[in-house]
Amino acid sequence: MEILVDKKELEAQLDTLPPWKREAFTSFASIIADSDNTYPCIPGRQGFLMNHLRYAFIGDPRNPGSAEQLAQALGAYGEISRSTGNYASLAVFVETPEELLQDSTVEDYRSLFWKLLNEVTSLDPREWPEGIPTDPTDPGWEFCFQGEPYFAFCATPAHVERRSRHFPGMLLAFQPRWVFDEMNASTVLGRKMKQLIRKRLVEYDGFPGHPDLKWYGQDDNHEWKQYFLSDDNSSPSKCPFTRMKQTISRILK
Repeated sequence: MEILVDKKELEAQLDTLPPWKREAFTSFASIIADSDNTYPCIPGRQGFLMNHLRYAFIGDPRNPGSAEQLAQALGAYGEISRSTGNYASLAVFVETPEELLQDSTVEDYRSLFWKLLNEVTSLDPREWPEGIPTDPTDPGWEFCFQGEPYFAFCATPAHVERRSRHFPGMLLAFQPRWVFDEMNASTVLGRKMKQLIRKRLVEYDGFPGHPDLKWYGQDDNHEWKQYFLSDDNSSPSKCPFTRMKQTISRILK
């Protein structure tokens, strides 16, 4: 299988996929394109239905090789994302063995998520892009790979209360920042889309959205907090992303 595949390619080879990959994709399809049209992320649903999304599979997140697989997928995606459609995103299905499914908490998955991002950023062959702050506490910070800024997202089996962040296995998604160029707080479309998504999110989860959900660039916004939401309204006190620390360490050496 290629590093990246689209919906049509996956559907054509579904019967030949390993069980965990087949189950991951079919679960994703049933959630994002449910017949009742309740999934809150409207751009994600449109991207799925219009075949604008691309997909990748990586191994057990505890294994070092999985970060290399994710880096390869992100690198390949960065080269093609602008040709895939306006609702572009990369969905990454993570192999989640039975022991992880049975024993892991939301906090365990949070650690695995940031472990992957930290390992991936250490494999980035390019410098951090100009115009994007390197400090995650800056409202303009965004995760970047090979010069492309992304909004990252993680869903896990351990999320129970927050249905919008629940998935049968560990799921990652990376949405290029350029997708939001016409969908932000300064545009009518962006404001309307936000209102509609937040309304559907409340209906989907059954309670108000997490207080960390804000606009990119807003003075009190921190993107890293939105990447992995708690199952309640709690929030980590500091960002686990270590790219800046790695860079400082190399300079000091």
